[in-house]
Parts: sequence; structure tokens; C-alpha cells
Amino acid sequence: MLINQAGSGAGIRHVAWFYRTPAEYLAAIEEFVRAGLASEEPVLVAVPQDQLPRDWTLPAGSSVTMADMAVVGRNPARVIPLLAAFCTRHHGQRIRYLGEPAWCGRSDAELQEAARHEALLNLAFADAQITIFCPYSALLPQAVIAEARSTHPSVRTNGSESASPGYLGPTEYLAKLDRLLPVPASAQTLEYARDLRPVRAVVAAVAERAGLPSARCTDLVIAASEVAANTLRHTGAAGTVRLWSTEREVLCQFEDTGVITDPLAGHRRPAGDLPGGQGLWLVNQLCDLTEIRTGDLGTIVRLHMDRP
Repeated sequence: MLINQAGSGAGIRHVAWFYRTPAEYLAAIEEFVRAGLASEEPVLVAVPQDQLPRDWTLPAGSSVTMADMAVVGRNPARVIPLLAAFCTRHHGQRIRYLGEPAWCGRSDAELQEAARHEALLNLAFADAQITIFCPYSALLPQAVIAEARSTHPSVRTNGSESASPGYLGPTEYLAKLDRLLPVPASAQTLEYARDLRPVRAVVAAVAERAGLPSARCTDLVIAASEVAANTLRHTGAAGTVRLWSTEREVLCQFEDTGVITDPLAGHRRPAGDLPGGQGLWLVNQLCDLTEIRTGDLGTIVRLHMDRP
């Protein structure tokens, strides 16, 4: 079993592992944790809690932390800050992280953002002393499995690990994602420039009609206002917002002529003593999912908020 390898002595080791049965899944998690305890490496495990038996517990260890990925990774953009904080708490030690961002039942948009998150891990922790192990169920769509092979330098199947022939570096992988997002013809459209009050009003009206609770309406209005303010702050030009709802969620899409040059924007916790830098971070904390597409033609930011 190569799951016990520490990581060739230095740097990041990022492995996708494809499992077939619940028993295989649990055994690998336990083995990963025990290997970390044996080598005195702090361990963070983030998997959906409902995939674990009610009476199942991790091997005991003071340096083992458990998180429910269905909560902390509901918006995958929240995971890198969680892992960065864990690394900071254990500064100077090699870290072990087992994270499962993709599972059956996630929407196509969620699975795509989970794949983007995996690519960003390679960028965010390129210089870190960390072993990242990512389980993927063999029941997931083959397109998801292919994305995992594209975002992980190594893959583990049938008990052996090898380099992934389909691996793309973060820059190459993210570039292929920066394409237009389709919008339904029925979407409500509003252009904005200078005055953001019409944006807040239309977002609030759409959210209320969709039945979002009052607190979630407020969250969406705040997030929308942050994105629209970024348009005015960084482009000096007008922007467009498109709004619609489905049976599952309310969506607000912002379009402008700006370009986001930092692929990790919104994935780092802003320093509390510095002005600015809060916008996309706050948006990711408030929204159930955020999609960003940026390139020579401008930037699209799509906000998702679950309906009850």
C-alpha cells in the first residue's frame, strides 16, 4: 500500500484515489489516519458525514481533526482557507489532509467547482509540506473521474499509485474552464453604473419571490452588492446582472469587462488590518456556490443560493 508514503521528503503530494465499496472507503481513511499518527503528522479529514456509519469513529489521536465536507465544502471555495488555517496551526510540521469534494448527488456546477478547487490546491500549497489524499467513488460520472485525473499529479487504483497521464498543471487546467456560462432566455437583466440601489432591489425581489428566508435574502443582496461594487471599483465601466431561479436555487450572474488575474482570489482569508480584499472572500462565505470565469473578454461571477 502506497497510502502510507509521506511525500518523497518534501513539497506537496496530491493523490486522487478511486474506491469501489464502502468497506474499502473506510479502510483507506483509517489507514491514512494511522499512518499520520505513526509519523506524528497532524491529520485533517473532511468527508461528507452522511457517508460514514453512525457508529464509526476515527483512530484516536490529539492531532486528528474531523470536518463535515457537506458543510465546510458546500461551497468548495471555503476549503482552501480551512486547510490553510490548519497548516498555520501546525506550522513547521508536514500535514496530512484527506478531502472528498465530489460525491454522488452534487449538481454539475458543484462538481465543476469541486474540480476547480482540486486544481487550485496544487497552486495554493505548491510550496507546502503536505500530503493530500482525495477519495472519489467509482459510481461518479466518468466525466468527474476524468477531471480528477486532470487535477491530481498522482492517482491510486487497485492498491498502487502512479503518475496521472492526464494531469494538467493549474494554469493549463484553469484556462480551459474560462468559458461562457449559459443563461436561460427567461433571465431578468439589469445594467448598472454608479448607483447600486437598483441592483440590490432587483436581487431582493427575485430572492423573495423564490421563497428564500429573510436572512438568506439579505446574504444574497450583500453578496450581489459586493460583486457589483467590484465592477465599479476595478473597471470604471458599467456591468450587467442577470437573475433567474430554478426549483433548486436562485442565481445571480454578474458580467463586466474586468479581468481577475489572481486565480486564488476569494480563496484566501483577508488580513484583518488591511483595507479592501474582502469582496470575493465575503461572497464565498455567504453563497452556497460561486462560479468565476475570467479572460480577455471580461469576467463572469455567478452566485448560487439554495431555495428551501
